[in-house]
Amino acid sequence: MELKNKPHSKGTKTMFKNKFLEKLTRTHISVPLILFSIISTGLMIYGFQHSYLTGLNAPLLFFAGLLAFTLVEYLMHRFLFHLTPKTEKQEKFAYQVHGVHHDYPKDKDRLAMPIPLSLTLSTGFFFLFKLFMGNFVFAFLPGFLIGYASYLWVHYMVHAFQPPRNFWKILWVHHGIHHYKDPENAFGVSSPFWDLIFRTMPKK
Repeated sequence: MELKNKPHSKGTKTMFKNKFLEKLTRTHISVPLILFSIISTGLMIYGFQHSYLTGLNAPLLFFAGLLAFTLVEYLMHRFLFHLTPKTEKQEKFAYQVHGVHHDYPKDKDRLAMPIPLSLTLSTGFFFLFKLFMGNFVFAFLPGFLIGYASYLWVHYMVHAFQPPRNFWKILWVHHGIHHYKDPENAFGVSSPFWDLIFRTMPKK
């Protein structure tokens, strides 16, 4: 499917007239990378100190959390960020959440969620996961959060840098197709794995 509007190759867009709200929509990529790395490390240290984690279960739980995030990333991108608006409010929501990124894909300050929102969501995930898995959350959630940080870094590199001449070029091409050729496919950013599973790989 072809794009309705051609993305801007540079520039940005003002989302709110209120300067404080506008500033909240912009996040330097280093902030969440550092923040969630610290939080993840702290959670795992706490888990080991209280004997919730062992050298055997911690790596398995961490990897499970990482894999779980890639699925959440795919599902949110496909069904929330690309929802079909039926009302004016839904259209405005869809644009503010993700549409502006498709309009201005080179805007480096809008490649990560605002920190207050991402912290709120991660806190919610902590209590949700703890409800189902108890103290194993102290390794599962760090894997989940590092999955988010990895997604942010890949997403940033894809939009900020030229594609490398190696295996990782696959991610540049895959996400580029989603932005510039086929927005209804190629929803995976950190990996095309779930696109393969759910048959949303773009046509060659």
